[in-house]
Amino acid sequence: MRKALTISAIALASSMALGGATTAFAAGTPTPSSSSSPSPHAAAASLKLSTSTAEPGDSITFSMDVPDGSTNLSVSSKALGDVKMTDGRGGTAKVNKVDNGTYDVSLTGTGPDGKRIQATAQLTVKSDKPSPKPTPQASSVNLSTDHGRPGDKVVVTIKTSEKNAFVKSDAFGGQVNLKSDGKGTFTGTAIVSKDVKTGYYGVQAFAGGKQFDTVKFSTEATGTKPDVKPLKPSEHKTPKGSVNTGQAPVGYVDSETSNG
Repeated sequence: MRKALTISAIALASSMALGGATTAFAAGTPTPSSSSSPSPHAAAASLKLSTSTAEPGDSITFSMDVPDGSTNLSVSSKALGDVKMTDGRGGTAKVNKVDNGTYDVSLTGTGPDGKRIQATAQLTVKSDKPSPKPTPQASSVNLSTDHGRPGDKVVVTIKTSEKNAFVKSDAFGGQVNLKSDGKGTFTGTAIVSKDVKTGYYGVQAFAGGKQFDTVKFSTEATGTKPDVKPLKPSEHKTPKGSVNTGQAPVGYVDSETSNG
């Protein structure tokens, strides 16, 4: 009997102790393990968009939930342009012309404690219109000089989106192949033909196997050795008298005149 009373007494004491603890918790004195207060170094922030889906060209609004005293607030995204912050915690932006897809919209700033704050929202850009194809680069040709003499070197440059390029001209003795840098520029060196004559020649420029331009190139064949064959000894003629004056030398007597 004494043992039973002892157990009851213990149970009663435990119940009273538990009740006291419950009363203390209800009074607003939480135990350390139940604390849910945010860290003093964490700056909570959030970003909300007026819509989660938009088309290029649409205007949207956004709002920010940041701690009082936050500074340097900004909103940015590849999908947004012309972002304007209002005096309050919000702003407007225009959806850029981007490919269909989902893009991050980022909020950054500095919290009142000097710590960086950041929040992210997502915007899905969707348009029924297909994305416009980029306009191909127009091909162009350039010569380092527009004139030359036999043996002169001319640097040729072609810019194009095609996979190959070359030039042709009689001034260069035919076709001149060019080397690509892998970024749309083709270069090479042309040499003015030794058989070229003074005048103007066309330089035809090709890209992707098709001619797209012709530029004018002038040549000057002067300064080369003339192609003249020497006379044979039998072809030489010895004139009478002085070659320079055409007069007979002093003391010269014509045989026919003396006999007459």
